[in-house]
Amino acid sequence: MKRILIVMLALCSSVLVQAQEKPVPYGQKMAFGFQVGQYQEDFGIGLNVTSPYFLYNSVAIRVRGNMMWHQHVLNTESTWSTYSNLSIGVIGVGGNIGNFMRVYGEGGALLLLPSNDFSSKRTEIGGYGLFGFEFFMDPHFNYFIEIGGAGTGATADRIPTSPIYSNGLIIQTGFRIQL
Repeated sequence: MKRILIVMLALCSSVLVQAQEKPVPYGQKMAFGFQVGQYQEDFGIGLNVTSPYFLYNSVAIRVRGNMMWHQHVLNTESTWSTYSNLSIGVIGVGGNIGNFMRVYGEGGALLLLPSNDFSSKRTEIGGYGLFGFEFFMDPHFNYFIEIGGAGTGATADRIPTSPIYSNGLIIQTGFRIQL
């Protein structure tokens, strides 16, 4: 945990030093955000961190963490069990419309940390891909909409019929604050 904090502090200080040297175009800086979404049939909320853009301001790295809820039957009653997913991906900007809209694609690795209530596995690993639109309200704030897909092969093996979860359609929306 200490190493993560040290790396985050070093990254933030590096971004602040670079920001003082030259102005950064709209939406190219480091960003922190919140999202609400759905992975297949599971609802979730989460946080995301986006690196500063590089390679001609067209590529960035994004890390996400989500708390998800999986609905299933437990002891003859319907219930919601929580689990988490973590992802790291590469963003490629497809284009900008003025300083108010950006189109991008994103893809990467997805790690699931399932609940013991519905899965006997401790982790599941897969991938995801999506495309999104960011709408800039001002230089430091944007709203986004994303749609894509995830493939993990995860099954809820402690539930009769072992249904899949966190596979298929991803829909997310949220906001980001640019530093």
